[in-house]
Amino acid sequence: MDLDSRALRWEQRTGRVLTGASALFLGSYAVRVLDNGLPQVWLDLCLAVTMACWAIFVLDYGVRWRLSGLGPRFVRVHWLDTVVLVLPLLRPLRVVQLHDALQRRHERPRLPLQARVAVYAGLSVTLLGFTGALAVYQQERDAPGATILTFGDSVWWTCSTLATVGYGDVTPVTPMGRTIAVFLMACGLALLGTVTGSFGSWLIQVFAREDEGRPPAS
Repeated sequence: MDLDSRALRWEQRTGRVLTGASALFLGSYAVRVLDNGLPQVWLDLCLAVTMACWAIFVLDYGVRWRLSGLGPRFVRVHWLDTVVLVLPLLRPLRVVQLHDALQRRHERPRLPLQARVAVYAGLSVTLLGFTGALAVYQQERDAPGATILTFGDSVWWTCSTLATVGYGDVTPVTPMGRTIAVFLMACGLALLGTVTGSFGSWLIQVFAREDEGRPPAS
């Protein structure tokens, strides 16, 4: 059995486990950020769950590195996996991959391309928005001169940032908060362009089919 097939089998076997670990990671992180006076024992438990999930991510990364046969080049070739390992809050985006796998259960997607793009973009925006709001709130809530003081403020700011509106009524003041803002703005532009392009492609196909069905002008 070659390395490619072994790596593929590993990904197939661990896909659901990693998706579950991603959801647990996000849930435990959210509880710790939005603790609202929980007993310390629960906060410690959430921290333990977070670290255990991260350990699973590290193990998966190491196994795929070994099975790839690329050596140090694995970091460069799979740079996105490396980024996600360092920033595990992006791991919940594996839900999008799971949805794609379910769609392909019968050898081909059950939804047309434009619908799949819309679904994946919607899932991505929701997950990125929630994780971004959590991360910004954690960084900003106790910062001097902060305007993002509640999780609601953070959600509002995240929505306006992803939509590339940027009202400016609440803004991050910490270096990490502004770094997250740059990332969210880039994601918002990319997702907006993806959805707009997909919708435009769908309209072109509809109009092309209508033109093909019209009788020739006499």
